[in-house]
Amino acid sequence: MKSLGFRLMVAALAVLLGSALAKSQTAADVPPPPPMHGHGFGMEEHMLDFFTDYLNLSDAQQGQMKAILQKEHPAVKPLLQQSRQIDGQLRQFVEGTYDEAKVRALAGQKAQVELELTIQRTRIHNELFQVLTAEQQAKMKEFEVRREARMAKPMHDAPPAPPED
Repeated sequence: MKSLGFRLMVAALAVLLGSALAKSQTAADVPPPPPMHGHGFGMEEHMLDFFTDYLNLSDAQQGQMKAILQKEHPAVKPLLQQSRQIDGQLRQFVEGTYDEAKVRALAGQKAQVELELTIQRTRIHNELFQVLTAEQQAKMKEFEVRREARMAKPMHDAPPAPPED
């Protein structure tokens, strides 16, 4: 259960991190966002405001978190760009001629980039979590448990797949 709680906390902090990263970039720095797949750093700006309000972050905490995110942005940005670039390269094999060897090579590159992103995100989330008071940490953990329950529920209640023709 500790592992699940930690993963939930990491997911919520990813939202917070993504929001702060989005706020820290200018419009000229940011290409149009790709379709969302899984977890990423390009989350909505309102999430930072939500967590600020939800956790009642002090101005000092907000400043500390923004400083952490600004410090880490140069390490994360190229990884996100690599991930998007690989996704673009993979799309050509969906829409054009399929080449399994090339797809496997790109999938291996994507896995390595995702590994590095996971390491970066986890470290950053830990730094952000340490900024929170014990009460805020507990509230964040509760939030994540409820969020995970909401996300898991549709999986069990999903209608069956339509029959193939």
